[in-house]
Amino acid sequence: MPTSATANAVPQITVADGDSGRLQLRGRWTLRFADQVAEALRAAPQDTRTIDARAIDRLDSAGVLLLLRFLRRRGLEFEAIEFRDDHRALVTTIEDVSDDRPRRKRDYGFEAALARLGMAVQANWNETIALVSFMGENLSKMLRLFKEPRRFRLTATVFHMEQVGLDAVPLVVLLSYLVGAVIAFLGSTILADFGATIFVVELVSIAFLREFGVLLTAIILAGRTASAFTAQIGAMVSREEVDAIRTLGLDPIDLLVLPRVIALLIMLPLLTFIAMVAGLAGGVTVGAFSLDIPPPAYLARMQDTFELRHMLVGLSKAPIFALLIALIGCLEGLQVQGTAQSVGERTTSSVVQTISLVIVIDAIAAIWFMEMGW
Repeated sequence: MPTSATANAVPQITVADGDSGRLQLRGRWTLRFADQVAEALRAAPQDTRTIDARAIDRLDSAGVLLLLRFLRRRGLEFEAIEFRDDHRALVTTIEDVSDDRPRRKRDYGFEAALARLGMAVQANWNETIALVSFMGENLSKMLRLFKEPRRFRLTATVFHMEQVGLDAVPLVVLLSYLVGAVIAFLGSTILADFGATIFVVELVSIAFLREFGVLLTAIILAGRTASAFTAQIGAMVSREEVDAIRTLGLDPIDLLVLPRVIALLIMLPLLTFIAMVAGLAGGVTVGAFSLDIPPPAYLARMQDTFELRHMLVGLSKAPIFALLIALIGCLEGLQVQGTAQSVGERTTSSVVQTISLVIVIDAIAAIWFMEMGW
């Protein structure tokens, strides 16, 4: 059975002096009695105009919020309630932070998409600035090798030449051979309708000498070599080996980056030449087995129509692609934050960046050479 103290603590609402428009509040309007407060307010007369809360024994933020919500439901102003002086500071504070906020507009994702686009553009711009700065630093230190040849790491350079060059020859030959065969086969299906199957020789020759030889090689090395550079240097960064190199007074660029850049500058043109030969061999194979063009006749036609400028155009792009692949792979590795997740993210970023830029630069170069008549 409840005691008198407990009974006096229960929130109560009474009508003042028979006026149903004026209510008097008693009891403890606190979080403990929140259910009783809500029930009492729901039972309040509908014609309530003013509320006398000076007889409330205890009041906390929960009680104030319930009263403010009651006022909003009945369409009454805040001044309709009279509080004790020692309660007024709390009430004023709660009233200030419980003002009606404007209803949030429905989000269709446009603002979020626009924000992500802006952040992506800014991130790509920062990556471009970092790449240009990194390229300038490497070129300046590469020129310094002529003045200080003792900085050149011959053993590391030869090792990377074997890794990025010799080890990639089987893959480059296989893919270039197959792509050359596919180009010859597809070209023949169209040219056969015009009785011009023999022009498959020019199609395969020009396509591989100018574009496909260097482009396929660059894409293969972008996926194979750039990712390897990023993973190797990123692992060294995560294990603080690069910091140890700097502590020993050595330059990480001379030790880690330049050997990889020089190795790729040497091997990518050689791999491009091998890819050109393999692609032409694929065309010879299709001509011999599917187009009734014997290898001697195919080679004779290719010799009659061969132009050195086509091969020079393709080879001229190889050093640019090599520099791009090596710099992006090394830069992304040096930007690793020290976690396994960061290594994976940077490795993915290096592959995406290199393949994208190789294709973009190749397209720009193709348009430029065409406009120049080369």
